Amino acid sequence: MFQTLKNAWKVPELKSKLLFTLVIVILYRIGSVLPVPYVSPDVLSTFNQVSAGSIFQYLNILSGDAFGRATLFALGVSPYITSSIVIQLLTIAIPALERLAKEGDEGKKKLTALTRLVTVALALITAIGYAFYLKNGGMLVAGTNAFHMIVIIACYCAGAALVMWLAEKINDNGIGNGISMILFAGIVARGPAIVSSLWSMLFKDGKFSILGLLLVILSLAISLAIVGFVVFMTNSERRIPIQYAKKVVGRKMYGGQGTNLPIKLNMSGVMPIIFANSIVAIPATIAAFFPNSSFWQKVNNIFNYNSLLYVVLFLILIIAFSYFYIAISFNPVEVANNLKKNGGSIPGIRPGRPTSDYITRVLNRITLIGAFFLGFIAVFPMIVNMISGGQFAGLAFGGSSLLIVVGVALETTRDLEAQMSLRHYKGFLE
Repeated sequence: MFQTLKNAWKVPELKSKLLFTLVIVILYRIGSVLPVPYVSPDVLSTFNQVSAGSIFQYLNILSGDAFGRATLFALGVSPYITSSIVIQLLTIAIPALERLAKEGDEGKKKLTALTRLVTVALALITAIGYAFYLKNGGMLVAGTNAFHMIVIIACYCAGAALVMWLAEKINDNGIGNGISMILFAGIVARGPAIVSSLWSMLFKDGKFSILGLLLVILSLAISLAIVGFVVFMTNSERRIPIQYAKKVVGRKMYGGQGTNLPIKLNMSGVMPIIFANSIVAIPATIAAFFPNSSFWQKVNNIFNYNSLLYVVLFLILIIAFSYFYIAISFNPVEVANNLKKNGGSIPGIRPGRPTSDYITRVLNRITLIGAFFLGFIAVFPMIVNMISGGQFAGLAFGGSSLLIVVGVALETTRDLEAQMSLRHYKGFLE
């Protein structure tokens, strides 16, 4: 990966794209620390006390602590991601949107405009809820009135729209996917906080701790092992052999070559984890709005991320959403029909319905393995935190964050390699 970045830096066009992406990321991080008017400066300490185990803690990780500090980019890319998912689902469910998706660039532009509108609407709803959450939690300055609330909501809406614009600028003029790069920047920005937590484990009360050293070594070893495991599983794929029939056109023979249909082991990426975490954290999130209610505090204790019930439900939902996401993003019937039209077939399998059934069986098995992989990555840090008695509380949601970081790094590296290969390709004219 580092060699690829070094080689890409020598190419003027790729160098300009890398610098542009870096500037956008820096602008995003600046916006992540800009304060919003009428928000109390000690909001972070209050937020950490009331958000443990709720969806807010997960959003705070994805935003690089911007959500917990209630800064301008507190909402991050969450409204944009949710809007993209909603439009993607509606494209499958609504025929009119499905026709737009098949119209090429013009249809894509219309879907992009619709995604932006939905993003702004979701940002407005989220900003209103977040503003009242800050007010009920005592995180706003004293004497806050309706005008102050309008200013706070407008700031968060503007921040979400600006983040969306930055992500799209990376898509147009930078390297990699804009949403992924901003998520990557937010998660990596928490690196100093993780280093600080490890340092505090080494030196408790100013004294060197042997137990803390062992815990740090164990934590680093587990992290390196998980990174290697994530890289291996992310690059893994099941290749279904495809054979194309020979056909004679005039005096020439075409076709007859063999290829394969690659099915990624982790085709759904980190989306099942995000969906599952959003659902299982609902009880604790609602409880955060009622800090004085004994009933909701009991609910919060039951559905806290340190509880066994939370872990079990989280794992079940990850598996369920993995199958759901594959069902809406990969159509075996369409793949089988395309193979049949182009004269391709799977050796030993008849074209048409038998081919789609075979692909479906393979896809179900691969999805199950991928779902257990995602479940392990997301749940393992939580189990370690439970066993250690809360020693690794900062790493409870680190598995999914690590999956995002590794996935974005691999995706960006592949993008750079593809662009470099394209530039060095001479073409048939030479």
